Amino acid sequence: MTHQLKPTRLFPAESSAGLEIRLARGPAEIAASQALRHRVFFDEMGAAPSPEAARAGLDTDPWDEHCDHLLALADGVVVGTYRLIDRRAALRVGGFYSAAEFDISPLLREPGEILELGRSCVDRDWRNRGTLQLLWRGLAEVIARRDVKLLFGCASLPGTDPDTLAPMLTYLHDHHLAPLPTRGRALPHRACPLRRPAVNYDPRQMPHALPPLLKGYLKAGAGIGAGAVVDHEFNTTDVLVALRTEAMTARHQRRYEAKAACDWTAARAWATIAT
Repeated sequence: MTHQLKPTRLFPAESSAGLEIRLARGPAEIAASQALRHRVFFDEMGAAPSPEAARAGLDTDPWDEHCDHLLALADGVVVGTYRLIDRRAALRVGGFYSAAEFDISPLLREPGEILELGRSCVDRDWRNRGTLQLLWRGLAEVIARRDVKLLFGCASLPGTDPDTLAPMLTYLHDHHLAPLPTRGRALPHRACPLRRPAVNYDPRQMPHALPPLLKGYLKAGAGIGAGAVVDHEFNTTDVLVALRTEAMTARHQRRYEAKAACDWTAARAWATIAT
């Protein structure tokens, strides 16, 4: 662990018990988050585990031992997790995770600290707005303490058929494309286009069809990179999201300030983007 996050005990409105939000404290807690990821990604979502992952019941990769793991714990049991990779962690492992799918060179040129978000999941029994809000509140504290200037990462749409997902992909291109300075691009050998000219969709209804996590990023002001990537291993189609923390919407900042008297600055809005 390269940074410490003060444990915070919080009580989401939609949960019957309190949750503790903090960074993982050692290998056992990291393994518990990997087991949760395995249950959600492989058992529920249909991702294809390697033989080693199937035997161990863990979702692991080389980044896990170098990054921070944000946890939501209920009576000591990991029920939610988020993986956080900063520049130093990426340097130790040889790069950021999303670089295997996207050209993120514009993001790497951004000044200051950048933070890649990934492997977000919540246990089925705790999968509600309150738990997700609390994970994002923990993220807000990390963002503020490390003075993170830019957030980014892969966000997933369910399924591997871009034609089926064409209305959502086209909507993202038409309404949420990132500005050029923060617009990554799908690697040429893996790219499929976002925009399909012949696709019709209702822009008023399309936001409701998006996965909750991606919808939350967009509500916070995130933009989408050029192109999408089909990830057959995880049974998803991925887009690259990027968000300058200073660009978080004023509406969410006002809502958060009304709910919590905290000393967080640019990251304040993050805790409420699920609402």
